[in-house]
Amino acid sequence: MFSPGWRSRPSGQQPESNELGGENVHRRAARGALIVGVAATLVLAGCGDKKTDSKSSSESGSETSTGLSIQPELQVDLEGKEVPATNASSAANPAGDGTAKCDPVSIAMAGALTGEDAALGINIIDGVKLALDQHNKANPGCQVELKKFDTEGNPEKATQVIPNVINDKSVIGLVGPAFSGETKATGQTLSDAGLVSVTSSATNAKLTQNGWKTFFRGLANDDIQGPAVAKYLTGTLGYNKVCVVQDNTDYGTGLAKAVTEALGSAADENCAASIKKGDKDFNATVTKLKSANAQAIFYSGYYAEAAALAASLKKNGVNAVFVSADGSNDPEFVKQAGSASKDAILSCPCGPAPDKFKAEYKALNGQDPGVYSVEAYDLTTILLKGIDSGKVTRADLLEFVRSYDGPGLARQYKWNENGELSTALIWVYKVK
Repeated sequence: MFSPGWRSRPSGQQPESNELGGENVHRRAARGALIVGVAATLVLAGCGDKKTDSKSSSESGSETSTGLSIQPELQVDLEGKEVPATNASSAANPAGDGTAKCDPVSIAMAGALTGEDAALGINIIDGVKLALDQHNKANPGCQVELKKFDTEGNPEKATQVIPNVINDKSVIGLVGPAFSGETKATGQTLSDAGLVSVTSSATNAKLTQNGWKTFFRGLANDDIQGPAVAKYLTGTLGYNKVCVVQDNTDYGTGLAKAVTEALGSAADENCAASIKKGDKDFNATVTKLKSANAQAIFYSGYYAEAAALAASLKKNGVNAVFVSADGSNDPEFVKQAGSASKDAILSCPCGPAPDKFKAEYKALNGQDPGVYSVEAYDLTTILLKGIDSGKVTRADLLEFVRSYDGPGLARQYKWNENGELSTALIWVYKVK
């Protein structure tokens, strides 16, 4: 997933940072709302107004007012063929054996916690919170705190925020950055600081080609997602004419390129189109797509524009199947697109939440898990396992992650020398 690059926070306003110490309920972030940082161990306020709530469950089946929800269909490989799901019963447990001892340390999360696409960042931080809550309750002798840093998903903002993470000497590991644009802008800085950075969502394939020493991706990149989705469309579904529409973010352009190349002759270049992040008027694009009479339209971008585009297509009588990827795989897409989202296909390198995880997550956060919640939980668990084993410096925790090999709820986590997973697959979801 990539950085949309929206408006920055007013000059001089600092990123949020607060600690986790048995928090029970997370205030839901509305569009444009601020998440208020408070003192350590303070219980956050109750759930926000549901009319402006920006987060719900993508893979849990929670229904919107339309009665529609995003449901997992199957896991596929690079050829678009079904692969059995991972058995979560052997996944690492953040609670460990309850005997861990350590001096107080912190881990950080950096990503979009406010702004138009904040739901994606909040899904991540709530997964982090669950792992930390389970660990801290089970291990009174080793309390690990959470510090939150809001980048708004903006690469420029992230370059101001990440130095604050690095300069906090209590922070020995980072979950994030969340989006690829902000990761691209700060990866070298994090590498130079020796701070391990595990991302549950940044999928730009080129991120691991920069020579960074501390970056580890916890899911498949877009050079895997693109071909897997394309082959699923042309192979399993038999489509031979697909229009590819992209936004102008690193995410949108990178994923669209991978999808287009893998579609081959099925990608109709005459109906390929580009929009800008933040666009609301899609009339010219819709007219072009309508005249193409394609079987499917693949949109490479984020849920705000995906929803508006899907609604406009439906309103103008375009019957092609709407397809998008992880940037759109959020209940906000269904909420904003309404009935126009029905039967949309949404891919994701993220896995669906197991039932036990769903129940525990909802009990803590007041909402069902969403896209990337499971990956965030798994990656936080890995950091916690390192801390529990005595790896409480940045250098030691980095080496622990580099050599890690173990099962999580979503998949097996083992990285190659570039920080890519040894094995990574893609899930296909459908709105129904």
